[in-house]
Amino acid sequence: MTTAYDFTARDIDGADQPLAAYRGKPLLIVNVASKCGFTPQYAGLQALYARFHPQGLEVLGFPCDQFGHQEPGDESEIKTFCSTRYDVTFPMFAKIEVNGANAHPLYRWLKSEKAGILGTEAIKWNFTKFLVDRTGQVVRRYAPNDTPEKIEKDLAAVI
Repeated sequence: MTTAYDFTARDIDGADQPLAAYRGKPLLIVNVASKCGFTPQYAGLQALYARFHPQGLEVLGFPCDQFGHQEPGDESEIKTFCSTRYDVTFPMFAKIEVNGANAHPLYRWLKSEKAGILGTEAIKWNFTKFLVDRTGQVVRRYAPNDTPEKIEKDLAAVI
C-alpha cells in the first residue's frame, strides 16, 4: 500500500528530500503561491505549525505556478518571500506542477486518494490542502478557501 512517505521531492534549496524522513508524523501538504488571494493563509499555516509541531505535525509547502501565474518567482525568491513576509519555518519545497502530464507523483497520488468536489481529482486552485495521518494515509482534502484555522479542529484526529 502506497503512503505519503513513499515519495521524494526536491526541497526549496534543491536537495532531494525523501518524505520517509517524516514517517510517523501527521502532514498537512499544501500547494502554495505568493501572489494569490489566499496567500495570507501562510500566516495561519505557520501558526498551526508552531502550535502543533511539538506533537509531530509537519506542514509541507509546495509552490505551484499553474493557477493564474501566481507563483512566478524562482525558489530563492519564494524562500525569501516566505521568510520575510510570513516568518515561515515549516518545510518548503521546489516549485512543482500539481495537475496535468507533469504533475508531481506525490500530487498524482494525493488526488487519487481524496477527490475534490463532485469527485473531481484536479486541484482547482492554490492552497488546496491534504491532511495525512501518522500512517501516511490521506484522511481529508480541503478547498483553498478552507482556512488553516478551520483545519485546526481536525488535527486532533491525527496528532
